[in-house]
Order: sequence, then structure tokens, then C-alpha cells
Amino acid sequence: MKKNKALVLLSGGLDSILATKLILNQGIEVEAINFTSPFCLCGKGGCGAHKFADELNIPIKTIRVGNDYLKMLKNPKHGYGKNLNPCLDCRIFMFKQAKNYAKEIGASFVFTGEVLGERPMSQHKNAMYLIEKEAGLKDKILRPLSAKLLPETPMEKHGLVDRSQLLAITGRSRKPQIKLAKELEVFQYPCPSGGCLLTYKEFAAKVRDLFNHKKRVLESDIALLKIGRHFRNGLNKIIVGRNHQENQRLLKMKKITDFYFEVPVCGSPITILQGRKTKKSIEVAASLTAHYSDNSNPAIIVNYGRQKLDKNICVAKPIYSEIKKLRIF
Repeated sequence: MKKNKALVLLSGGLDSILATKLILNQGIEVEAINFTSPFCLCGKGGCGAHKFADELNIPIKTIRVGNDYLKMLKNPKHGYGKNLNPCLDCRIFMFKQAKNYAKEIGASFVFTGEVLGERPMSQHKNAMYLIEKEAGLKDKILRPLSAKLLPETPMEKHGLVDRSQLLAITGRSRKPQIKLAKELEVFQYPCPSGGCLLTYKEFAAKVRDLFNHKKRVLESDIALLKIGRHFRNGLNKIIVGRNHQENQRLLKMKKITDFYFEVPVCGSPITILQGRKTKKSIEVAASLTAHYSDNSNPAIIVNYGRQKLDKNICVAKPIYSEIKKLRIF
């Protein structure tokens, strides 16, 4: 065995942690790359990857996927999974970034925590080979947890990695990984890798609606999808806060052209109205604000405006069937 350098795609989930331990135990120098996106379920992103990298004294680079990723998401070459998850194109996107960084740091190969058969869209043999090819990393990706179930890679053939120390884990059961974690003394690890909002039906519906009504989608648009209840009234988007924290975030994130609404002198959501401000759209936004407020009167005054609440309108609370028609999911 000769020492070499490898780059790991470190998600922070158990699989990528175990793969890293296996390669480090072979005396191979390892650096890590971590991807965060607006769709990460961990909130802050990173999923604990930096904590683990620090514990093992591994250099780590974080890449925040941005507008280029959103362009891919709008029209992925290989389509979506069950919801709006473009798993193949997502992996290709990340592997291309990893390829460039591996070249920059002088890494001989890239490895991941992928397990054969664990994820139906991206972790079967044909998908793995497709991803490698389109990312320009053919024969340069090692999957330590399932290596013995896959053809021998050049890294193994040339003695950079000892194949006998690699594994043959397959399928969706986590029992082999949990057992291995104890053997490798990995006792604390963050959330499972692959936690993606795009796999959730409700969130995917909001993203689809955004793509259908906006030509240029930005990260700030995606961030707004995580807040409040979302409604569509023709070309207008209406967002209603669910609690005080969301109300404050909506006020901070609203654009200068947006109207905002609030029922005075009672518990009330903040509502944001996007799009053309017609008499009808203002009435609908005000009615939704009234519905989710604590005011139980038959006729409710709702204040609204662009920079301040300098206008008002009197509305009745809408019936549930009307609200259901407007709800995006």
C-alpha cells in the first residue's frame, strides 16, 4: 500500500462517516467536501459534517449550491423521483464540483458513503455508473461500504486501497451500519444523510407552483417556501404566518413591492401578498388574514399596506372550502 490522498463527499450522515473511517484506517490522507442547499432538512445545513471533520482533523470545504442548482432543478435531464427530487442530476451536479476540487487538492480519487440498493433512484449499479460517466469521474469513485459488490476499481487494482478491508453492505436496512459504527467507535452521529425537502409531497408542490409562475427562481424564493401557509390566487401568491416567529421572518423577507396584512388588536398572522395588487387580490389576502386571526366577529377590519399598515378593508372570514381551493398543497 502506498499513501495517497482521497476526497470524501461528507454529508454528515452515518454512511459517509463510516466510509471515511474505513479509508482513514488504511492510512490514506483524506480531505472532505460538504454540500449544503436550501432543501437541507437540517435547517442550518452541513448536517454535522464539520463537527465530524474536526474530530478527525480532516480539512473540509463547504459548497453552498445556489442558482445554478435551481436551474438544474427546474428541468433535470434525468427527471424526478417520486416528488420533485432530481436525485441523478443532483448527484451529477455534486460530483462535478467534487471532481474540480479533487484536482485542486491533488486527490487521486473520490469516495462516498453510498450503499448499493439503499436509495432506489440513485444507488443501483446502472445509476452509479451513469453518474460517474456524466460527472467525468468514471473509474475514480470508490464506495467503501459496498465495494465488494461492485467491480474492482483502478484504485484497488493499483494498490492505493486494500479491497480486503472494504465491505459488502447492501439494501435499506441500517443494522449493518449501526453494528459497524460500534466496531469503529462511532457513537454519536448526526441526522441520516439525504434528508431533502424535495422528497416531501407538500414542499414539492410549493416548488412546482413557484416554477410554474416565476421565470427566474432565486434562493430567497426557496427560503420563503419554508415559512407559513401558501396560497395561490391566479397570478398572486399569498403567504400567511403561523406564529410570531414566522410573522417576524415574513416581515424581514418581504419585498418592497409586496403588501402585508394584519388584523389589529388581536392575535393575528402577518400575511404577504405578492403579484399585482388588484381589488380582488387584496380582498382575498385580507380574508385569509381574518380567517387565521383570533377575531371571531362576522365582519373584520384588516389593516394592510406596502411599507406600513396605512390602509384597511372590512371582510368576512371565508369558509373552509374556499380556503382549500386556494391552498397550494
